Amino acid sequence: MSKVKVAAFTISLDGFGAGPAQSLKNPMGLGTENLHSWMATSKMFYKMLGKDGGREGVDNEIANNSMENNGAWIMGRNMFGPIRGPWPNDEWKGWWGPNPPYHVPVFVLTHYARAPIEMEGGTTFHFITGGIDAALEEAKKVANGKDIRIGGGTSTVRQFLQAGYIDEMQLTLSPMLLGAGENLFTGMDFAALGFNEVEHKMGEEAMHVILKKRIS
Repeated sequence: MSKVKVAAFTISLDGFGAGPAQSLKNPMGLGTENLHSWMATSKMFYKMLGKDGGREGVDNEIANNSMENNGAWIMGRNMFGPIRGPWPNDEWKGWWGPNPPYHVPVFVLTHYARAPIEMEGGTTFHFITGGIDAALEEAKKVANGKDIRIGGGTSTVRQFLQAGYIDEMQLTLSPMLLGAGENLFTGMDFAALGFNEVEHKMGEEAMHVILKKRIS
């Protein structure tokens, strides 16, 4: 059954998914250099970069699982790139080079229209100006019964949470404190949103928590 899900979404122990002052030089914000080290050292990440090596284990299992059964992605504009305001040109095509790791349609939330970008490996970026409902509607059309994964940033995940659209959420808690930035937890009542099943796994460099909505 198709789900709307968050997977391998990394936050600090105090709930920040990004630090302050995000930029081209610091896309995740200041102080976040080690936030995703659990994934960057995994065998899955090495393979994605075309390299040998990397660590196996729980962290690698979580990283692998996060990329399975995805029929479409939705992400915020900040995850797609550092450019703000109207698109100055069509040069920026994401952080990931000519062959992004998604290999399915990706719907980017933005206030400014832009033509779709077809990349290598089956990824096409579509730019949605109608908000999260329009993006979800388009994603459902192409997911072919597979899951729709909500990517970053934190603001995008919060919007989908507040709307009640997320069925399952897997968060990775990195053992660090950021103190400032974009916080996932502020004002959130996960129990009221229907998340009443909690699982966790201890990885080599982080703890992984799975929140599910019990189906009655």
